[in-house]
Amino acid sequence: MQYDAVLFDFDGVVVETPSTRRLSDALGRTYEQFDRSGPAAETLQELVRGDFESIADRCRALEIDTDVFCTRAARELIRTQLGEIERGLRSVYDDVSVVRSLDLPLGIVSDNHPTVVTTVLDRSRLRPLFETVYGCALTPDGLARRKPDPANIEAAMDTLEAESALYVGDRSVDVRAADNAGIDSVLLSRESSNDESADDALDVAPTYHCSSLTQVPPLLE
Repeated sequence: MQYDAVLFDFDGVVVETPSTRRLSDALGRTYEQFDRSGPAAETLQELVRGDFESIADRCRALEIDTDVFCTRAARELIRTQLGEIERGLRSVYDDVSVVRSLDLPLGIVSDNHPTVVTTVLDRSRLRPLFETVYGCALTPDGLARRKPDPANIEAAMDTLEAESALYVGDRSVDVRAADNAGIDSVLLSRESSNDESADDALDVAPTYHCSSLTQVPPLLE
């Protein structure tokens, strides 16, 4: 199969996944800013699912302005994740260096906040490798574009003027998003992945399975 571009997920593919506990703590601090004791763990799961309506219902029940809550939550989540990077609690994977050898247009399509993605890429000096970067802001539209919705994959392909692309992800939702976009996928299963990044069973088969990004270049030959 000939590809016009390669797209990569971010967390679990380019950089280690964030700590679920620390993200929940960040949402807990957000609730505290409103003098509320909200269910941080449940709210995190709603964010992961892109379930804005549930978040909005929860805010209304707690008499919190939803837009203000999302703005402050985004700030806390961004600060927490960048703090992980700065303290060495979360690192870019060594095998990302192989991306430099790829002679195709490259892009990032992530469910993480675009500020986190671009900042980490800038700090790791990887940003010039990727011609386009898509993330999901903590807004109704941003959450609606979370995978398996193919909107951001399709937008990245349009930006790169690609008719065919390969999407590299580490979760079943990545495989489903690629399938929804009508493109091939790589399921990256790293031995170092921890339980916090565990995902549900595959309901769509990936085109390829890999255990390292070093196995991606041969798929493009």
